[in-house]
Amino acid sequence: MSKKKSGSTIIVAILAVAVLLFLYLPIIVVVLYSFNSSSISSFPMSGLTLKWYVVMFHNEALITALTNSIEVAVIATTLAIVIGVPSAYGVYKLKFRWKKFLEKVVIIPMMLPGIITGISILSFLQMVGIIQGVLAVILGHTTFLLGTVFPQIYTRLRQLDRNIEEASTDLGGTGIQTFFYVILPNIKTAIIGAALLSVTLSIDEIPVTFFLNGVFTTLPIQIYGMTRNGFTPEINAICTIILVASVAVILISNKISREEA
Repeated sequence: MSKKKSGSTIIVAILAVAVLLFLYLPIIVVVLYSFNSSSISSFPMSGLTLKWYVVMFHNEALITALTNSIEVAVIATTLAIVIGVPSAYGVYKLKFRWKKFLEKVVIIPMMLPGIITGISILSFLQMVGIIQGVLAVILGHTTFLLGTVFPQIYTRLRQLDRNIEEASTDLGGTGIQTFFYVILPNIKTAIIGAALLSVTLSIDEIPVTFFLNGVFTTLPIQIYGMTRNGFTPEINAICTIILVASVAVILISNKISREEA
């Protein structure tokens, strides 16, 4: 029995290692070859260098695309928070027949394949006279980010003690005062977490952007175009920077969640 158990443990361990390698080996390769002195991704590496990071920062098209992505992410996230937080609070406070249905419908843009979301948003924007470009991209990102912001805020609101609202009312606070001075301070960690996740998702987004960007280029679209013409080492460099930034966002988000707990 012990031998069978030992054999099963070994098999499980091997499978676990294989899965981890499958998930993380490509990422490790990208990071390592961002420091490769050769422009050819050959094994073994010919040496270590930081020159591809210098080349990347001198690539005007790449930096412009990165700047565009950051601007879109910040604006779209801000809009999603401004719209999503009051909306979640309204659904939380009000009682109506289709409440459960609305809770599910609001996350549909995040659950649908990106190509469907992108085409749907493009069709609607064309109906209202908004052409492809930066405004269309911002509105498109805001739409699918609401599917991230709303459920996170709504879940946090449902965890609140309703007595704090009653206490605010008993002390003479209006509905608006209660929202700004009682509710918001108690859900600020959820708002920050939703904002951090939204920024990450927006910067990484391709399908929706592809249908809405027109001549406006974001970082994922620029990288995609560069890979079609041949994989260059500065792509490894920018991917490494994005990876580090994403890990930093995750760590900050986890720290905020632990502090709330």
